[in-house]
Amino acid sequence: MRLLMTTAIASLAFAGAAAAQDNEVKLGILFGFTGPIESLTPNMAAGAELAMSEVTEAGTFMDGATVTPVRADSTCIDSAAATAAAERMITSDGISGLVGADCSGVTGAVLSNVAVPNGMVMISPSATSPALSDTEDDGLFFRTAPSDARQGQIMSDILMENDISTVALTYTNNDYGKGLADSFQAAYEAAGGTVSTSAPHEDGKGDYSAEIGTLAAAGGDALVVAGYVDQGGAGIVRAALDQGAFDTFHFPDGMIGDSLTDQFGDEIEGSRGQRAGNDSPGGEQFVELVGDAFDGTSTYAGESYDAAALILLAMQAAGSSDPADYKGEIENIANAPGEMIYPGDLGRAMELLAAGEEIDYVGATAVELIEGGESAGNFEELIVEGGELTTVGYR
Repeated sequence: MRLLMTTAIASLAFAGAAAAQDNEVKLGILFGFTGPIESLTPNMAAGAELAMSEVTEAGTFMDGATVTPVRADSTCIDSAAATAAAERMITSDGISGLVGADCSGVTGAVLSNVAVPNGMVMISPSATSPALSDTEDDGLFFRTAPSDARQGQIMSDILMENDISTVALTYTNNDYGKGLADSFQAAYEAAGGTVSTSAPHEDGKGDYSAEIGTLAAAGGDALVVAGYVDQGGAGIVRAALDQGAFDTFHFPDGMIGDSLTDQFGDEIEGSRGQRAGNDSPGGEQFVELVGDAFDGTSTYAGESYDAAALILLAMQAAGSSDPADYKGEIENIANAPGEMIYPGDLGRAMELLAAGEEIDYVGATAVELIEGGESAGNFEELIVEGGELTTVGYR
């Protein structure tokens, strides 16, 4: 009798654990918690996890299911490490969707080597290489950040409008840097600008004086640094300032963060840049929702919230956490028609979807997905004033 009771108790315990497991949906977060953008990723991860906690607390997701984040380190630059981490999250942790990866090179590797073979949905909030638009993805890959094909044009417009007609250009020697550099140069030269030289730089070096010597010899009204704020991009800026080679810079998204002004302050006064951003009501609502929990204005924090929200809303619309079932709902959720959904509205959105109603997810970043899961995208223009990044406007 005692054996039977023990067996029955064990069976009940197992059944309870299985039920709890069935009522939990895990989402992966694959960001570079170490590496060249490590100062940006804590706020990005917090943005994604905010959407997950908001959905769980609403209690209206998938008949009361909870959402659990699973973090892993992409390193931003080590494709082998990123693919191993993604494989582990799928096979061992049992994730049902992936927010990430972050940097373009590791994102492409994870998509081709892990996500497509395993049928896993990925939404990257920050991988911007134009090459990702042409990668075979079986309808599994989406972005909430716009492609660098658009960022290159925006960067060209800003420079030309500020009468900077000749620049030297340096880029981090990877998919992100090369893709952005090529897009920018094509747009800038088409607008009548001159790129005196375009030269790659490697991350992880202690001395960039040789690179600055080459760039300075070519000359220009400004130096465009398509690099990483916590790596070689910062080293390039430091060497340029120390050698008196350039005092005006232009910074794309990988260089925009508090770390930039923390390091250089008013030494880079008057320099400009841009990052993904918009002035929609959703942006303000996101910052209010975040409060003091983390920096809601940080680069790609809003895009990360939107990436997680889109996956969860698509699951609700499909009535399934299986990527094969919900991947086709993501573009429907992101675009009109339907009731507009902003940060803080996720619980209500779940109720609408459960009732068979349509929604138009606007989110924190005015999400609109165009053909192939691409973000139509908006950009925030910034200038360094008084040693701080200040918003000029939106494009």
